[in-house]
Order: sequence, then structure tokens, then C-alpha cells
Amino acid sequence: MKSEKSIFTKIIDGEIPAHKIYEDDRVLAFLDIHPQTEGHTLVVPKTPVDHLWDMEDGDYSYLMHIAKRIGGHIKGTLHVPRVGLVVEGFGVPHVHVHLIPLYNSEDLKKPQDLLGEPDHGALAQMASSLAL
Repeated sequence: MKSEKSIFTKIIDGEIPAHKIYEDDRVLAFLDIHPQTEGHTLVVPKTPVDHLWDMEDGDYSYLMHIAKRIGGHIKGTLHVPRVGLVVEGFGVPHVHVHLIPLYNSEDLKKPQDLLGEPDHGALAQMASSLAL
């Protein structure tokens, strides 16, 4: 029995739109529609794996390499002191790295408004600014 596609697999397959900032043949980076701070980005491997520690070594290294590249780009573009990297693994059964622009340590404690309607205009503008 085949498992159902995750929301990230549907985004990767183009079935659900996303505010993309980077894509290659192995990973996709797009804005979180419920950002913790403006510019909150998800970096997702195109191969669906549920747990970070189950990734093949080469895929893990590549994911982190691209996350580092995008994190540095976010930092420079948004002029933030830090960009946090979080991998928590809940919510979607597909590995994803959160890159969160941080002005101070309290930004990591901000809750995401998961029930609010996404501001797609602001997200599109941010994606245009952050596109690589």
C-alpha cells in the first residue's frame, strides 16, 4: 500500500504553489506561509525521508550545504544579526530545515500563527527579494 504524499512532496511536484527562493535537482527552498519572522524559509530535500538521521550521508551533507548558503544569503539580504537553523521533525513527515531570521533570541520563541490567513502578497515580495 502506497503512502499518501506529504504537503512538501506535493509542493515539490508542483501540485501546490509555493513562494520559492531556490531550487535545484536535489532540494527546494521556499517561504513558510506562517513565518515565525519575515523571511522564515524551509529547505526540503526532494527525496522524501521522514527523519533527518535516516537521510543518506551525501543527501544530508548537501541539504546542510544548501541551508548554509541560503542562510548566509538571508542574513545578508535582510541585514539580520543571525539566522537560526531548526530541525524539529514534527508536523510534516518529510525532512525540512527551518531558516529563521533572528533579531534577538526571543525570535525563536515567537509562535507561528498557524490559523491566520497567509499574506501571499507579502510572501511573494519577500520571495522576490530572497530569490537565488
